[in-house]
Amino acid sequence: MKLTFHGGAKTVTGSCILLQINKLRILIDCGLWQGSEEIESRNWLPFGFPPSKIDYVILTHAHLDHCGLIPRLVREGFAGEILCTEPTRDLTRLILADSAQLHEEEAALLNKKERRRGGGPIRPLYDLEEVLASLDRFADPIPLNKTIDLAPGVKLQLRDAGHVLGAAFVQLRVTEGRKRPKRLLFSGDLGNTDKLLTPDPAEPEPADLVVLESTYGERAHRSMRDSIAELRQAILLTFARGGNVLIPSSALERSQELLAVLFQLYKRKEFPGCQVFLDSPLAISATKVFRRYSEYLKPDEVQALAQSPNAFDFPALRFVRSSAESKVINSISSHAIIIAGSGMCTGGRILHHLKHQLWRPECSVVFVGYQAEGTLGRRLIEGARTVRIFGEEIAVRAQIWTINGFSAHADQPGLLRWLSHAQKPAQIFLVHGEMPSLMALKQAIHAKLGWTAHIADWKETVEI
Repeated sequence: MKLTFHGGAKTVTGSCILLQINKLRILIDCGLWQGSEEIESRNWLPFGFPPSKIDYVILTHAHLDHCGLIPRLVREGFAGEILCTEPTRDLTRLILADSAQLHEEEAALLNKKERRRGGGPIRPLYDLEEVLASLDRFADPIPLNKTIDLAPGVKLQLRDAGHVLGAAFVQLRVTEGRKRPKRLLFSGDLGNTDKLLTPDPAEPEPADLVVLESTYGERAHRSMRDSIAELRQAILLTFARGGNVLIPSSALERSQELLAVLFQLYKRKEFPGCQVFLDSPLAISATKVFRRYSEYLKPDEVQALAQSPNAFDFPALRFVRSSAESKVINSISSHAIIIAGSGMCTGGRILHHLKHQLWRPECSVVFVGYQAEGTLGRRLIEGARTVRIFGEEIAVRAQIWTINGFSAHADQPGLLRWLSHAQKPAQIFLVHGEMPSLMALKQAIHAKLGWTAHIADWKETVEI
């Protein structure tokens, strides 16, 4: 057997791991590269393997950095099956359709410039038609904890990763031609504990090999209680200055978790009268999927969502679908909480709100998720005094907050706790992290568990 790390190695995005078991070829995720121009240019590189030779894609969850290159994979010959949970399937449909629209818009803009220069046409990374074709490759969804046969002697089980709705980690058991089974464990992205909506990650079974994410491998998150208190403080201080609160947020999970937090504060009357805007058609559609598959949420949330008001329906909340409605929000000078994508400020409606609000010292921008290298969000949290948005230099005068307790990713203690259940694997590979996080987690695994871990390199192949 062999593993090749075609993505997510020494960086947080582009997750894609090729597992070869004799003639069987399995991809664990096929994600989009996001971040700097150099990183994003990898989206156009050859895959490093023939897509037509891949039998299965096991999709851990619906975030773009895990599913975002599937349409290109299908266009270039993949004719196998995509395996995932039912919520992941439905959310991936939304995420990929939205991604295709953005790629088409970007290509249209570039083509205008190229025509003026006398250049040739530029095609998008993929379009909506190619997304629709890729959806045909999704097999019947796999329920969590059910074991299925992928091939003779190869069994698959998906377990709850606690990351986003329907997210799973992958357990494979390989017995073909072996005296004892080989147990393989792929974490995907593991969730933070004590979130309001999604359960904590399930405990994995003992494993011989583990591939482990390390997004926050160098830190411990603040508690959810302290994070909610800090968010409340940010809101109150901003409103007292006469400003608005901008929260860049991913459409999937983070936005829904924030609504649950804000609903708690609303119920307890812990912030003054205001309006909460979910300014993201994609997040609004994803919220409907959360309602549809509420059985994947914490049991108490299943009951809560059946009542009114609830986290997705309370008087202060406004869903904003049209761009015209979105523009009207910027005429509000104070007491507005605006949740908009993208979470790393690489595109979407948050850019328009930043353009209108970032220069106002009375406003605040609250970051609640990971900001990859090379993104506008990363520059803001690192203290940039001016940033360029839509070709215009904007002064950064708003207060910048970073509250990592809302993260959908496990912190170092959570990663170590989850890994400990694998009971001393012979091989541990660290992926999905920047070098400081990877190094810190590697050292912590050795210091606290007494085990050795290897930091995977891009395009590295290892025997297992």
